[in-house]
Amino acid sequence: MGLCAVLIICLSQAELARIWAQELQDARTVLDGDQSSFHRTRTEQQIPQKHREARNAQTEGGGGGGGGVDISTLPDNMTRIVEDSQRYYRWQSFGPADGWTENLWVDLNNLHKSQVRIHGILSNTHRQAARVALSFDFPFYGHYLRQIIVATGGFIFMGEITHRMLTATQYIAPLMANFDPSFSKNSTVRYSDNGNLFVVQWDKVRLKDREAEGPFTFQAALHKNGTIVFNYREVPVPVEKINSTEHPVKVGLSDAFMASLSSSQLSDSKQRTIYEYHRVEIDTTKIVNRSAFEFIPLPTCLQHTSCDLCLTSNLTTGCGWCNTLQRCSDGIDRHRQEWLDYNCPEEAKGTCEDYNPVLPEGSVSSFNHSSPGPTPSSAVSEDQPVTRDLQTGPPNHKGITENTAIIAGVVAALILLVALTLLAVYYINTHPTVAPPFYLMQRRSNNYWPSMKFRNQGCHSSYAEVELGGHEKEGFIEAEQCC
Repeated sequence: MGLCAVLIICLSQAELARIWAQELQDARTVLDGDQSSFHRTRTEQQIPQKHREARNAQTEGGGGGGGGVDISTLPDNMTRIVEDSQRYYRWQSFGPADGWTENLWVDLNNLHKSQVRIHGILSNTHRQAARVALSFDFPFYGHYLRQIIVATGGFIFMGEITHRMLTATQYIAPLMANFDPSFSKNSTVRYSDNGNLFVVQWDKVRLKDREAEGPFTFQAALHKNGTIVFNYREVPVPVEKINSTEHPVKVGLSDAFMASLSSSQLSDSKQRTIYEYHRVEIDTTKIVNRSAFEFIPLPTCLQHTSCDLCLTSNLTTGCGWCNTLQRCSDGIDRHRQEWLDYNCPEEAKGTCEDYNPVLPEGSVSSFNHSSPGPTPSSAVSEDQPVTRDLQTGPPNHKGITENTAIIAGVVAALILLVALTLLAVYYINTHPTVAPPFYLMQRRSNNYWPSMKFRNQGCHSSYAEVELGGHEKEGFIEAEQCC
């Protein structure tokens, strides 16, 4: 017990020395912080950068992970209507007699085999989707995407959060229907990406439970500039006659934004709702053999990177500048939740002069005359803090002080340990008949050390209790054998 006490004292001394050194360091840090508070204040007041969009998050249906996804259209109190207003895309159709139809078709059979990939999973399954990485940033409704999800059902999911309702919104659908590529070995889903053009083709796929009506062959082409092309080579059944009971039937484009409902609306604060804000639906009667549709993207507010372009550009209307996010938007896009969280609707009511105030002409001229350029003396004064820290500044005693304090504490503890040891030896030698020395020198009895015993509890060994049994061997543990 004496040795334990000595060790505790040593550790306490070392810890006190470390704490003392840390306090000295903190005090020095406070003094240095007062000198640089102006610089830290300017840093803290800088405009935050754009938040990264959450990517590759996954939820299943309405639950999982404490949060669900609900698919909905815009609520009634919003002015946007889910329709083709031709605000985001301008499109036109081409029939079999149009010469431009053949120019839009991308013949994958003429490409080298290394340039075309057959998706093994999608070509042999039903109602499945797979993520595909693009080699370029594809603009979709003004948002640049690098990953897409190709589905067996004749469409591409363009959303960032996957869920079971992929067919609801955020899609590029040349012909969304209940296709089953696993029915035939000739049915494949293949794609090609050359860095400027991504093409996915549903080749000879058949409708589920209607396989006898013939194969469908069609493709979607995504150009780097945002142009989207739907090409149809084989359409054995009119699209309006395809049954939508088991699977939605859609042709066109759609996008939506995700919003988090407040805790007052739902008990689960993580509940999120997807609101579809725009949809392009084309006339399905025009989808025949050797027909095509071309969608040309129109300028959006998101493409403007400065306040002046955002508010003065003739290419877009209804744009507002959010200085906090450094973003131009009309408030209806995938970043809507962030737009609301940072109070951007109020900021968008201002002008560029509110964020970049123009100094009076007299002030500017007087400033230019008084300070035509940095003089040698001013340049030297600006560099003095750096030079002083690197060359002529006082030595850094922070590490030296802390090490010295620790060494002093250890030395003091060792000295105290030696003194207590010598004192104990002297006391034992001079008082051999006193109780403590005699207690240490006498032979221990057999029943002094307690022994642990495993009890047989249904062949599940566990510590039951600590006993002072007299029949156990000294210092050993006896265990009953499990039957």
